[in-house]
Amino acid sequence: MDLRIDPITDDGPVRLPDPLPFGRIFTRRMFTERWDAVHGWHDAVIGPYRPLMLDPAAQVLHAGQAIFEGMKAYLRPDGRLNLFRPEANALRFNRSAERMAMPALPVDRFIEAIEALVRLEHEWAPHSDGASLYIRPVMFASEPTFEVRAAREFLHYVVLSPAGPFFASGLQPVAVLVSEDHIRAARGGTGTAKTPGNYAASLSAIEGARARGYQQVLWLDAVERRFVEEAGAMNVAFVYDGREIVTPALSGSILPGITRDSILRLAPDLGFPVREARLDIDTIVADVDAGRITEAFCMGTAAVVVPIGRIGHHGADHVVGDGVAVPIAQRLYRALTDIQYGRAPDPYGWTRVIDARIPASGRSVA
Repeated sequence: MDLRIDPITDDGPVRLPDPLPFGRIFTRRMFTERWDAVHGWHDAVIGPYRPLMLDPAAQVLHAGQAIFEGMKAYLRPDGRLNLFRPEANALRFNRSAERMAMPALPVDRFIEAIEALVRLEHEWAPHSDGASLYIRPVMFASEPTFEVRAAREFLHYVVLSPAGPFFASGLQPVAVLVSEDHIRAARGGTGTAKTPGNYAASLSAIEGARARGYQQVLWLDAVERRFVEEAGAMNVAFVYDGREIVTPALSGSILPGITRDSILRLAPDLGFPVREARLDIDTIVADVDAGRITEAFCMGTAAVVVPIGRIGHHGADHVVGDGVAVPIAQRLYRALTDIQYGRAPDPYGWTRVIDARIPASGRSVA
């Protein structure tokens, strides 16, 4: 990739607030490039973080063609940074692009842009426990037209955000409310794509749950309204008899989470067998009440692992275990984050180390 690096005017010391919020602070630089049907991907630039110039008729605002990814750079004990499974993010980005009729982005190009930007902005990686440098790649249709068709011009950009833990309470269990009136996605729809419309459609139910004292929504399938799919914007799992981890099988409407996949691969090595299945919500709450389900937790990039202490369903609350103790969730969280932060060996080859060597302003990086 022929990448141009433009100078920035503000290059002084980085000062981060304490406590550090999630997703509200952004670094001084961003990456942008464009695609059109004639030139393909071109004009790759790292320059100052700035507002985007967008035509009011840009198709993203009218047809909604947009996708994004969520990933992190983790500060290692040796001062370098780890990317975690960036190839998996690149492949999911392209699966989302295919579903939304958008151009593919070569995997090497996706990763090269992120590595170059993170290397330049490495000083923004926070040192506090549970914090990271959040990475947000985005692609959207920028062609100005009201025609209802796939766009022929797109913008791909990457921004970085030094971020504290997604949930400030850490591994404290949250309460989830089973959604009875709304669905997240249906098979054949866009549930397996990471597209903003999926999240926009979930906000009303999430705000309603919060107004009733719950932190997240537990989504059911769109057809029978009985099979558990996701929790908020995360995958979900249940622990049976203090040992076996059971998670909804990917159904065509569940986002294939990279954290989910990592935990399913890691857990058996820690002594916890895993199983994917169709999980009936009535069976789940009955097993919670009977004490067969001893823990439940959400899984996602932003929060990693979030225990569930209470499930609201049909007007009643069902407490998972004792509502407090979450030993398996804690063990999974620690094992995975130790790999991500470079505190433990990585036997899976998941991490990609970035040295913080900064090229001079204006230099082209091949």
